[in-house]
Amino acid sequence: MSGPSPSNGNGPRRPDPGADDEFARAYADGYGEGLREALREVLGHAARGHTVQELRMLIESRLARLRDDVELKRRSLTGPPRQPSWSALFRPPAPAPLVPAAARPAPGERVVPVLSPGESYLFREERPLRAVAFVEANGAAYPRLLVASFRPPALPGIDPGRLTVLRVGPGATGPTSPTDLSGRLRAAMEGPGGALVYLDVFEIMATEHGVDPMLRFVAWATQTAQATGSTVVLSVDPKGVEDRTLSLLQRSFTNLL
Repeated sequence: MSGPSPSNGNGPRRPDPGADDEFARAYADGYGEGLREALREVLGHAARGHTVQELRMLIESRLARLRDDVELKRRSLTGPPRQPSWSALFRPPAPAPLVPAAARPAPGERVVPVLSPGESYLFREERPLRAVAFVEANGAAYPRLLVASFRPPALPGIDPGRLTVLRVGPGATGPTSPTDLSGRLRAAMEGPGGALVYLDVFEIMATEHGVDPMLRFVAWATQTAQATGSTVVLSVDPKGVEDRTLSLLQRSFTNLL
């Protein structure tokens, strides 16, 4: 007496070894990609100079959001692709360089770009050095300078009366979410004369609150700067964010350095 056919619908199908192998391969590939993403994120934070205690807080915060991130990834894989409703907020990147070709420096020569009110500047650097030099060199351009940083930089050339420092991140006493931070930025930029805003907390806040909320926050900040004649400066480590995130982030800025 023969058993049910694997393909005629008269009984349960026999296991397909090929399908099992394909599933195992896909699972292993996804597991490997998850490990690579986690290690890249830790390396990015370490490259920013965080202490062991700070790294532990960042990793614990990330682990607390892991279930939500996995569910979001599952939905993105099983559902049809959707265009984010906030995509219209992003401005196209400005292809023109800050320095005309005829005036470009020799290789190795350091140049601090000239600030233009209403524009925004994204510094792609492992450590926030060029961005801080830019802010310090242009600190007198506005009546207010607002700094949002996990490790606020020293700005000895800035009048303390015009400087507001917000320490952001795990254990900090400043704004705890993109919404809180946007309220502080709005008050500074919409004041008479506008404001110069310096940020180096994209990676930290993206780890705590998610990448998409931070992309929306940055897009709002650069548009508000344009509307109020203010300036937004953001320092980000390209190794600390995914390539797609960096590409989307760059669309919000008029100047890429």
